Amino acid sequence: MTEELSIRVNAENPNHHLWNNHGTWWCHFTVHPTAWTKQRVRRSLRTHDISLARSRRDALLASVGAKAGALAAEEGARR
Repeated sequence: MTEELSIRVNAENPNHHLWNNHGTWWCHFTVHPTAWTKQRVRRSLRTHDISLARSRRDALLASVGAKAGALAAEEGARR
């Protein structure tokens, strides 16, 4: 099973994948565990500071992307 990270970025919006819920910043993105399903992921960034939220979002997406890449490589090695 491979997961595909779906990231759509609007270069004009530095706050892509971010939203503020009563003062706390959250990150929202979608993964596709299979070709037929999708899973919405929402993670609190546990900060009120937008600069820190952007940094944490970038680290979170990089981590998820690396994990998805490792799973894909593992799946390819099994074939």
